[in-house]
Amino acid sequence: MNEPRTKRGELTKTKILTAAEEVFAELGYQLASITKITQRAGVGQGTFYLYFSSKLDVFEQLVEDLNRRVRHAMSEGAARGANRAESEREGFREFFRFTAEHPALYRVVREAEQVSPASMRGHYERIVSGYIDGLQDALREGEIAEQDPEVTAWALMGVGEMIGMRYVLWEREQEARIPEHVFDEMVAFVQRALGTGRDERG
Repeated sequence: MNEPRTKRGELTKTKILTAAEEVFAELGYQLASITKITQRAGVGQGTFYLYFSSKLDVFEQLVEDLNRRVRHAMSEGAARGANRAESEREGFREFFRFTAEHPALYRVVREAEQVSPASMRGHYERIVSGYIDGLQDALREGEIAEQDPEVTAWALMGVGEMIGMRYVLWEREQEARIPEHVFDEMVAFVQRALGTGRDERG
């Protein structure tokens, strides 16, 4: 579909994607509809079709949008670290903050396994790609133990995702943030796996 050519168009598309995020998170793909999305966004269906061709199209673009935003959050966090150990801690901190604010990330990506497998795979591969680059840099700088960056990237992404599911997503009835002691234990585990040789708690 055509990309927005004006700032107003960009804002309208963002409004529709935000509404889609809420609707898909609440109802799931099968029960969600274009009508429900446009009603939530406060736009007409004609406006919807300026930016998206179908429910599947808006779903797939939402996966890409969530992926872009979570990668940006993680990168900003990692950039605060003076070394790889600190970058891991701050990158995970931003990942958990994002998932607490956008629980749709979990449901949408998991539904993509059935609805759009290529979108689900692309989501994880884009995250891992950036992770591999960071680990390769750390290897060259001698900041982590010798290991396969690709295998490590996939393993650590799995750690973060499952911890987030258990302590952020499943605890929505309570405070939507990971307990500090859980965060500290997970980061210590990650740093041991990387062989950073020191504990960066605090």
